[in-house]
Amino acid sequence: MNPFSKPGSKPPAPHAHDDDRYPVRKTEAEWRAQLDPMQFEVARHAATERAFTGRFWDHWADGVYRCVGCATPLFRSGEKFDAGCGWPSWWQEIEPGRVERLVDASHGMLRVEVRCAACGSHLGHVFEDGPAPTGERYCINSASIDFTPKA
Repeated sequence: MNPFSKPGSKPPAPHAHDDDRYPVRKTEAEWRAQLDPMQFEVARHAATERAFTGRFWDHWADGVYRCVGCATPLFRSGEKFDAGCGWPSWWQEIEPGRVERLVDASHGMLRVEVRCAACGSHLGHVFEDGPAPTGERYCINSASIDFTPKA
């Protein structure tokens, strides 16, 4: 399985704050007012939090994980697993099309970046070393997501 040929994969694109490819758009000032400094750096500048430091890496409550930028539901707790990598990991997104895939050739590596398809917030990366049935591991920054417990 080649992650660069998956449906929804797109060539590298600039990460503008007000990118017209996304239905949810805000100015840099609006993003900064909404997000704390770590969330802003991760979600809007594709930074990465240190392993084993994010609030959701060892979080196992039942519910839905949402984009910190626009509250779009991205992942369910039922598909979350302990990958041992220090970041929250899922083997599938909540629904096809919620997560956008882009080729990431930064830092001398070739990876697949994942962003919220609604607002373009950087979430993390997806790798091909996850469990069945998908074989994928969405490695997501806690700073890019919020959690809504099951009612």
